[in-house]
Amino acid sequence: MSTQEYPVVFGTDDILRSLCDSVTKVLTVATESQVRYANMVQRISKTCLKPDIGCFVLFDGGFSGLVVINFSAHAAMELYERYMLNMGMAKEELASAFTSDEVGNVMGELMNQIVGDFTGKVSRELQTHITQNQPKMLALTKQVILSVDTHLDQPEARRVTFYTGRNNIFYLELAIDRTEFIQLNEFAAAEEPDPDALLESAGQETAPSGPATSAISQDEQDELLKSLGM
Repeated sequence: MSTQEYPVVFGTDDILRSLCDSVTKVLTVATESQVRYANMVQRISKTCLKPDIGCFVLFDGGFSGLVVINFSAHAAMELYERYMLNMGMAKEELASAFTSDEVGNVMGELMNQIVGDFTGKVSRELQTHITQNQPKMLALTKQVILSVDTHLDQPEARRVTFYTGRNNIFYLELAIDRTEFIQLNEFAAAEEPDPDALLESAGQETAPSGPATSAISQDEQDELLKSLGM
């Protein structure tokens, strides 16, 4: 019999919280500004792509789902500009419109980093594996809602409001199969790998070693020469 009377259960809203934490972590670091999300979450019936910029990514494996982020033009341009300036780009070289391909590419890359951080946490904390497709970005200049169909048996959908450093708003929507992860045995989640530490470790392994020491002592050498009559 198990000695754990009340097993730990990790459900839909816990997965959503983990995803929201990945969004704030990645965007805060990328833009060097505070990105936060509301403490209240909406239960919705379906996910949609909406103006001005909609980005979505599908994942599959341990559980299936869809992540959609809908950016207003102001939110997208703020995140894009802060990210590019943080990367060392000159302000006069930046795109001036949210419909620019460059803005779409940057927002897609940020989405890729967000989902990558999330899938890493899923592997470490839930001990399962999910894969993702390449994030898709769509700039919409008209009031058109594009519904994205997902093949889920028992879909659950949530919407969360996010705020940028300048209080521009964007929304994250998550649709996944209803699922629960139940902890059978206690375990310590693996720590998140430190990229700098990994690079340092790799450099030490490939560093040239110092001069090799002789495998034969001086006395052994004298005995060998004596046996040879030298």
